[in-house]
Amino acid sequence: MNNQYPAVSAHSEIQQIFKDIFVVTGSVIMAPGLQISRNMTIVRQGNKLTLISAVRLDEQGLQALEKLGEINNIVKLGAYHLGQYNGIDDGFYIERYNATLWALPAMEHNDGLQTDKELSPQQLPFDQADLFIYESSDMPEALIVLQQEGGVVIAADSLQNWVTADEYFSEKGAKLMQKGGFIQPANIGPQWRKVNRPSAEDFVKVKNLPFKHLLPSHGSPILNTAKEEISATIKTLYGV
Repeated sequence: MNNQYPAVSAHSEIQQIFKDIFVVTGSVIMAPGLQISRNMTIVRQGNKLTLISAVRLDEQGLQALEKLGEINNIVKLGAYHLGQYNGIDDGFYIERYNATLWALPAMEHNDGLQTDKELSPQQLPFDQADLFIYESSDMPEALIVLQQEGGVVIAADSLQNWVTADEYFSEKGAKLMQKGGFIQPANIGPQWRKVNRPSAEDFVKVKNLPFKHLLPSHGSPILNTAKEEISATIKTLYGV
């Protein structure tokens, strides 16, 4: 293995949310004393696992992951996600498990990685799912909508739900993100929104997607009421 990959940072155990859908809450150290949380979503189809917004797990966590199935795919949904830390753990999984890297067209990667397969509404790493692409975003960004449980949205930076600064924040990280408007329920990522300038029209389309639940890369899952909560935020921010 390449020893240059970032070290494992603190993370939770794998938590099952729905049938064949799992989440891990992890962390990233962005500067000395500055740590925030981030999530990886795991989707299983048959015996194949797809990791979305990959978070490197420790050896015990990897053993638990391997018991769920074969790690086949890594999905990168947003070009902006975590800024320079975007996809920092993709290379680890690709080298260790020979996994396929999926990303939107024109998306760049760390570690000299290249996209193996391009995400599109016609091509996803598993069945019974749809892809929504923010057409107005300056940097590529998408949502996956799983066609189960009334609709499960998986998001990168656009839709967030940091209700509180969780245990994977440092004190400095919590204060900074609170000040930046990130610690808000059913939120539109403040910095993503500022940098990428998504249109109100795109968010009208988000409101029309068929979903009940949200699994964000930042914050806790919203179960059952995600569409209502996200729609209320869109109304506040965009008036639509």
